[in-house]
Amino acid sequence: MSETGPSDARLFARQQVRTRRFTLGTARTFSISPDGQRVVFLRSASGSNPANSLWAYDIATAREREVADPSALSAGEEEPGQEERARRERSRELSAGIVAYACDDAVAHAAFSLNGRLWWCDLVAGAPATELPNPGSVVDPRPDPTGCKVAFLSGPRLCTVPTSGEQGCAVLAEEGGVTWGAAEFIAAEEMDRSRGYWWAPDGKSLLVTRVDSRAVEVLWTAEGADPSVTPQQHRFPRAGTANALVTLWHVPLASSAGERVEIRWDQARFAYLVAVHWSRHGPPLLLVEQRDHKSCAVLAVDLESSTTSLVAEADDPAWVAWPLGVPAWLEGGALLWCEASDGTNRLKVGPELITPPGLQVRAVLSTSGKVVFSASTEPEAIEAWRWSAADGLHPLTEAGGIAHAVGEGDVRVVVSQSMAWDGSRCEVRAPGAPPRLLESHAEEPVVRPRVRFLRAGPRGLSVGVVLPEGHEGGKLPVLMAPYGGPGAQRVLACRSAWLEHQWFANQGFAVVVADGRGTPGRGPAFEREIYLDFAGPVLEDQVEALMAAAAEVPELDVCRVGIRGWSFGGYLAALAVLARPDVFHAAVAGAPVTDWHLYDTYYTERFLGHPDEQPGAYERSSLLRLAPALSRPLLLVHGLADDNVYLAHTLALSNALLVAGRQHSFLPLPGITHVTARADVSESLLLYQVEFLRRALAPAG
Repeated sequence: MSETGPSDARLFARQQVRTRRFTLGTARTFSISPDGQRVVFLRSASGSNPANSLWAYDIATAREREVADPSALSAGEEEPGQEERARRERSRELSAGIVAYACDDAVAHAAFSLNGRLWWCDLVAGAPATELPNPGSVVDPRPDPTGCKVAFLSGPRLCTVPTSGEQGCAVLAEEGGVTWGAAEFIAAEEMDRSRGYWWAPDGKSLLVTRVDSRAVEVLWTAEGADPSVTPQQHRFPRAGTANALVTLWHVPLASSAGERVEIRWDQARFAYLVAVHWSRHGPPLLLVEQRDHKSCAVLAVDLESSTTSLVAEADDPAWVAWPLGVPAWLEGGALLWCEASDGTNRLKVGPELITPPGLQVRAVLSTSGKVVFSASTEPEAIEAWRWSAADGLHPLTEAGGIAHAVGEGDVRVVVSQSMAWDGSRCEVRAPGAPPRLLESHAEEPVVRPRVRFLRAGPRGLSVGVVLPEGHEGGKLPVLMAPYGGPGAQRVLACRSAWLEHQWFANQGFAVVVADGRGTPGRGPAFEREIYLDFAGPVLEDQVEALMAAAAEVPELDVCRVGIRGWSFGGYLAALAVLARPDVFHAAVAGAPVTDWHLYDTYYTERFLGHPDEQPGAYERSSLLRLAPALSRPLLLVHGLADDNVYLAHTLALSNALLVAGRQHSFLPLPGITHVTARADVSESLLLYQVEFLRRALAPAG
């Protein structure tokens, strides 16, 4: 077996941890002023500095200017409050400093929180950021469209403060036992709705969620290594149990509690509030969904009567789905919505389909002037596109890589990744000027991915194979590295997706990555083939991909096959050695869901149904029933503070294995959540996995 020495192996492991997977030092989170004068973004000072600053790029002069430096605003090490830590966990945020900001409509001012304090800065004049009055523990600040006030969360309260700084903050909504203006757990974790309040276009009122979680089951996490630390309480709705009660209220500024008015819709039918859109082009829009996920509706809000009316709807015998960014009103009042037809996820404006069959829409990125969206003709590549009534449909980026764009008028920022270069390129495109790249301080990885892309089996599954650098023939143990679950891909045409896989290959493995049924980019039918069964199709496709890859790449030794994964990938890794020990000879399962009864309502019931109605789906997909069948080496890894896939999952499987007399290994990670963010733990965990897999897949004799 070809191996890299310990010091070389640690070099990449440390670099990946230090750079937060090579994301630091790259521009991100863009806003473009409607007048086309400036682009606002976040970026840290180097590829190993986690603290983001706020920057502005002047299009006329092609110069970048640092607007706010967190080190100049906050003395000492950053200590996010509990609410802010929870928000970062839900969004998988790995950086520090200014991790989010929001602008007024003119993108002339921006608000952000830092160490629980509220800051306001002028993006045009360039004056130093000023602190606005606040009670502390500020989360999710957002200016009104006119830039006169900033709303923010502080604990369970929604507050506002004038940007003039002449008055103190006012509590807009507060009530014992409930929260106002915050996204509940499943909204932030599963719906991609990270917020709970929306400004009116005139800045005179807001739509605000009221979240009552008192009926939701309480679960606990503990730090683990220090028994004196108090366990943390979480409201977590397990499949089949009560969700939080989420209602939406129209709240005028400076209102009393009696002036708040609830927006009414048929919540008995449509229990989930998935998205809210409020722009100057039409009344507020709500996207609501049934708990069984088989129907959704787009509703227009009549603020005078506080009622709603149906604008569009969708039904599906498995589950309804839509790209991020819809619904939305376009200029002129046309509705941007979606439709699954001709085997394709498509966009429509009013009754007209504006994207063709075969172009799988992924997300709507902007609706200002022109519609900008991301889409695929091949699942490995994601391109940026634009559409307007006047010009029709046009690509913004070349085919073959991963790209998205942020657009405002004719000025755009195009962010692209490729197999031809490291990291992300952030390009500002403006009329009458050559494209300009925003500076990148990202580190260059010490490994250089070399990937062979394949199509496997009758379904043409997307597969990538990575061999050790400089390998000149001879059989290699195989390491499968899937995610495999709905909503996420691993086989993508960009280097960043393959860095860790190349490093594992350099330790002496042939790494095979495959996206099977249920993963996006192949159309609605392909995504829904896992309905009511997480175990069968996803595992079958990994086996099919492995055998197809071995038929084309002779270096793969199918007599020595390991598999590793995290979250759904961890579930799939454990499933592989439990259900198919004839194919898989060792597994590393990180934070696996072992019993789907223990996972959240929104995700689990979408794919497996309600446990009372579909008990067979939960039984088929459970790992616990397979515990007596374990005959291969299995390493279970789990963070003790994980509040997404709770430690109970791995403990339940470990206990079932113990009772069945099946040997296995269990590595607990004290203080670690679902995201392994601690540098020392992340580095050592990579090396630990390599050594486990080397021993487990060593040649016989």
